[in-house]
Amino acid sequence: MAPNMTLSLPGGWETLASDIALAAAVIIASIFVALIVRQFMRRSLQPRLPTYVYKPMENMVFYGILLLGIVSALSPFGISLSGLLVAGGFAGLVVGLASQQTVSNLISGIFLLVEQPLRIGDPVTVENVSGVVVDINILSTRVRTWDGYIVRIPNSTVFNALITNYQRTRARRVELKIGIHYRSDLDKAIQVLRAMMEEHPYCLVNPAPEVFVSDYSNSAVVLTARCWAPPQVWFKTKVELQTMVKKRLEEAGIEIPFPQLDLHIRDSAPLPIRIEESSNDRKPS
Repeated sequence: MAPNMTLSLPGGWETLASDIALAAAVIIASIFVALIVRQFMRRSLQPRLPTYVYKPMENMVFYGILLLGIVSALSPFGISLSGLLVAGGFAGLVVGLASQQTVSNLISGIFLLVEQPLRIGDPVTVENVSGVVVDINILSTRVRTWDGYIVRIPNSTVFNALITNYQRTRARRVELKIGIHYRSDLDKAIQVLRAMMEEHPYCLVNPAPEVFVSDYSNSAVVLTARCWAPPQVWFKTKVELQTMVKKRLEEAGIEIPFPQLDLHIRDSAPLPIRIEESSNDRKPS
């Protein structure tokens, strides 16, 4: 009679299989919890916070829960958090030396999020790139130019660049330069331009609009008209005023000259002209 034979896994393999199953369950649970927390944050916090504040917060919480779950899942295999920190420290040192630019962008991105010299939706000029900020992440900043192109600028460049923010102010100045004919009524032209800006709904009362002579060019007297407008409607105000100038001045009988040159010929005595007949023009006799 043949002896009974049973197959069984060694104790070590059974323990390893149970640890792997437990680790997988912990990772899946952490993903599930991270998704629930992110959904809760989107419903409760996203409508109340600006995008530039909420988005980094959401990423930190989401990936923090995932990292905590992965670390917890690896603990049955003898991998502790302190060991990961030590290994991560050495790895970070190696990666930092190998990719200094990436680390510089990372640190600059953190400072940009803290200092907030620009925000999503702000019209800015950064490194000769002008447009509206559409995204600020941990490594780069994206700007949509006035022509519709998306320009990605590394955060280290943004942090060290001269940033002109056209939104972070209560008012912006609109300035127009208009040339009128030398024969035109100067006081009347100044009065018409000032009244035009005072009647515009977006020109602020304080500071008050002003008009003055800024130059005497070859063909015209150059007037400068200035007013202040909210930054949200600055461009619209400038376009509307620039369009209204010609119509208002023409209605007031004030001429806007085009470049011209007057040539004055001085009267002088007529020059004597003598015509000599050449030998070839003589008729044969």
